[in-house]
Amino acid sequence: MCEKLAEFYRQLLGLQYRPGDESTAEGAPDDVDWLVLTDVQGNRKLAFQQVDHLKRTTWPSSGVPMQMHLDLTVPNRETLEHHHSRALALGAELRFNRTGDPNEPLYVYADPAGHPFCIFVA
Repeated sequence: MCEKLAEFYRQLLGLQYRPGDESTAEGAPDDVDWLVLTDVQGNRKLAFQQVDHLKRTTWPSSGVPMQMHLDLTVPNRETLEHHHSRALALGAELRFNRTGDPNEPLYVYADPAGHPFCIFVA
Protein backbone atom coordinates (compact mmCIF):
# COMPACT_ATOMS: atom_id res chain seq x y z
CA MET A 1 0.00 0.00 0.00
CA CYS A 2 2.98 2.32 0.54
CA GLU A 3 3.52 2.72 -3.22
CA LYS A 4 -0.17 3.21 -4.00
CA LEU A 5 -0.61 5.83 -1.31
CA ALA A 6 2.57 7.71 -2.25
CA GLU A 7 1.49 7.79 -5.88
CA PHE A 8 -1.99 9.04 -4.95
CA TYR A 9 -0.57 11.98 -2.99
CA ARG A 10 2.17 12.63 -5.56
CA GLN A 11 -0.46 13.19 -8.21
CA LEU A 12 -2.94 14.99 -5.95
CA LEU A 13 -0.38 17.47 -4.62
CA GLY A 14 1.83 17.81 -7.70
CA LEU A 15 4.90 16.48 -5.90
CA GLN A 16 7.73 14.26 -7.11
CA TYR A 17 9.65 11.32 -5.73
CA ARG A 18 12.93 11.93 -3.95
CA PRO A 19 15.76 11.05 -6.35
CA GLY A 20 16.12 7.27 -6.31
CA ASP A 21 12.61 6.62 -4.99
CA GLU A 22 10.94 7.08 -8.38
CA SER A 23 12.38 3.83 -9.78
CA THR A 24 11.42 1.99 -6.60
CA ALA A 25 7.85 3.26 -6.76
CA GLU A 26 7.49 2.50 -10.47
CA GLY A 27 9.02 -0.96 -10.08
CA ALA A 28 6.69 -1.54 -7.12
CA PRO A 29 8.41 -4.52 -5.51
CA ASP A 30 6.56 -5.84 -2.49
CA ASP A 31 9.45 -4.98 -0.18
CA VAL A 32 9.36 -1.18 -0.62
CA ASP A 33 9.22 0.17 2.90
CA TRP A 34 9.82 3.92 2.59
CA LEU A 35 9.04 6.52 -0.09
CA VAL A 36 9.56 10.27 0.13
CA LEU A 37 7.79 12.99 -1.88
CA THR A 38 9.40 16.37 -2.46
CA ASP A 39 8.52 19.69 -4.05
CA VAL A 40 10.35 20.85 -7.19
CA GLN A 41 13.15 22.35 -5.09
CA GLY A 42 13.77 18.96 -3.46
CA ASN A 43 12.27 19.89 -0.09
CA ARG A 44 10.72 16.86 1.60
CA LYS A 45 6.95 17.18 1.96
CA LEU A 46 5.50 13.72 2.73
CA ALA A 47 6.97 10.33 3.52
CA PHE A 48 5.27 6.94 3.41
CA GLN A 49 6.35 3.92 5.39
CA GLN A 50 5.17 0.39 4.69
CA VAL A 51 3.64 -1.51 7.60
CA ASP A 52 2.75 -5.18 7.71
CA HIS A 53 -0.82 -4.58 8.79
CA LEU A 54 -2.89 -1.45 9.33
CA LYS A 55 -6.60 -1.59 9.94
CA ARG A 56 -8.57 0.79 7.75
CA THR A 57 -10.08 3.59 9.82
CA THR A 58 -13.81 3.45 10.38
CA TRP A 59 -14.02 7.22 10.90
CA PRO A 60 -16.38 8.89 11.60
CA SER A 61 -17.46 5.92 13.74
CA SER A 62 -15.08 5.11 16.59
CA GLY A 63 -14.28 1.45 15.85
CA VAL A 64 -10.83 2.10 14.34
CA PRO A 65 -9.57 5.66 14.91
CA MET A 66 -7.78 7.85 12.38
CA GLN A 67 -4.05 7.28 12.00
CA MET A 68 -3.59 10.65 10.26
CA HIS A 69 -5.60 13.50 8.81
CA LEU A 70 -4.42 16.10 6.29
CA ASP A 71 -6.02 19.50 5.81
CA LEU A 72 -5.37 20.95 2.36
CA THR A 73 -6.43 24.49 1.51
CA VAL A 74 -7.35 26.27 -1.69
CA PRO A 75 -7.98 29.98 -2.25
CA ASN A 76 -11.56 29.92 -3.59
CA ARG A 77 -14.62 27.81 -4.42
CA GLU A 78 -13.70 27.44 -8.10
CA THR A 79 -10.36 25.91 -7.14
CA LEU A 80 -12.12 23.75 -4.54
CA GLU A 81 -14.35 22.25 -7.22
CA HIS A 82 -11.40 21.70 -9.55
CA HIS A 83 -9.49 19.77 -6.87
CA HIS A 84 -12.64 17.93 -5.83
CA SER A 85 -12.90 16.49 -9.34
CA ARG A 86 -9.19 15.64 -9.37
CA ALA A 87 -9.34 13.90 -5.97
CA LEU A 88 -12.26 11.72 -7.08
CA ALA A 89 -10.58 10.87 -10.40
CA LEU A 90 -7.44 9.78 -8.52
CA GLY A 91 -9.43 7.41 -6.32
CA ALA A 92 -10.42 9.43 -3.26
CA GLU A 93 -13.73 8.47 -1.68
CA LEU A 94 -16.01 11.37 -0.73
CA ARG A 95 -16.99 11.06 2.93
CA PHE A 96 -18.59 14.40 3.66
CA ASN A 97 -19.71 17.44 1.68
CA ARG A 98 -19.85 20.69 3.59
CA THR A 99 -19.61 23.05 0.62
CA GLY A 100 -22.82 24.77 1.72
CA ASP A 101 -21.05 26.30 4.71
CA PRO A 102 -20.56 30.00 3.81
CA ASN A 103 -17.65 30.41 6.27
CA GLU A 104 -15.58 27.33 5.46
CA PRO A 105 -16.75 25.24 2.50
CA LEU A 106 -15.01 21.87 2.42
CA TYR A 107 -15.00 18.27 1.29
CA VAL A 108 -13.81 15.38 3.43
CA TYR A 109 -12.41 12.33 1.62
CA ALA A 110 -10.77 9.02 2.35
CA ASP A 111 -7.54 8.32 0.48
CA PRO A 112 -6.91 4.84 -1.01
CA ALA A 113 -5.81 3.54 2.41
CA GLY A 114 -8.87 5.03 4.11
CA HIS A 115 -7.13 7.98 5.82
CA PRO A 116 -9.38 11.04 5.95
CA PHE A 117 -8.26 14.32 4.41
CA CYS A 118 -10.01 17.61 3.76
CA ILE A 119 -9.82 20.16 1.00
CA PHE A 120 -11.30 23.48 2.02
CA VAL A 121 -11.36 27.17 1.16
CA ALA A 122 -9.04 29.03 3.52
